[in-house]
Amino acid sequence: MDGKSKKVAESSSSQSDTVPDFSTLPEACIVYILALTCPPDICRMRAVARWLMPAVESDALWIRFLPDDYQQIFARSADSPSLRDFASKKDIFLSVSAILLSSLTRAKRMFWLEKRRGKKCYMLAARELTIIWGDTPRYWEWFSVPESRFSEIACLKDVCWLQFNGMINGHLISLETNYAAYLVFKLSENSYGFDNVEVKSSIKIEGDQTAIRKSYLKRRVMNRRVLLGRRELHYSSQEHIPCPTPRIDGWLEIELGEFFTTKEEDHIEVEVTQLGSHWKRGLMVEGIEIRPKDNV
Repeated sequence: MDGKSKKVAESSSSQSDTVPDFSTLPEACIVYILALTCPPDICRMRAVARWLMPAVESDALWIRFLPDDYQQIFARSADSPSLRDFASKKDIFLSVSAILLSSLTRAKRMFWLEKRRGKKCYMLAARELTIIWGDTPRYWEWFSVPESRFSEIACLKDVCWLQFNGMINGHLISLETNYAAYLVFKLSENSYGFDNVEVKSSIKIEGDQTAIRKSYLKRRVMNRRVLLGRRELHYSSQEHIPCPTPRIDGWLEIELGEFFTTKEEDHIEVEVTQLGSHWKRGLMVEGIEIRPKDNV
């Protein structure tokens, strides 16, 4: 071996001697380190480092991703399995993050955990909302549909004054988290009064209102055409106003606003209004979903 090769070998040997062997750490230390990541990363690390298996499977790790009140949530659920049916805290987490729990209060709410960070998510059913004239059959009707997760949805028959809101307490959701509220709805085939009509929404925390948002529940885009060379461009003068997004469950959703949670004592109110003088019909409301923002 020449001098240069010898120096390289000695350098490599020296580096290998100084690289820490994390597999020799106590399991409690490994659990602490893994808890600083997120569940998807933990599963990926387990696939490439089998020595992590004891820590990855330990209850001490997965209890950190479960909400403090997970036992109460399961106790209030109507048809979810008993906690005694799960072999580990990991199984509990995967169950809660993979499926919706049953309704918690008279089929008016649903709860689940977001997979990526273990944050709490809630769905307020239409029956949990305060709907102006919602109990007046002339204006609203209530019935079940197979695609809904709740026993009833609200369907607008005819109103001029559209207004409803939902409330949730800060202790029910995760603190220090940026949330958004979404209206989950459909429009019936005979709906009218929503074409290119702005619907306003806002979120209040302890009475302090966030910025009012405008959105379309139904948009018929009247594009103008602009010729640019050989390209024909289509645009609308109000493309900044959001439109509904299809969901994988067959419903539509529109973001109503966002908020940051800081205190368990906070009362969060989400409001939707369309107070125009024209009549509206055919809005089918499943509820309001509250979940962490995807971009955070």
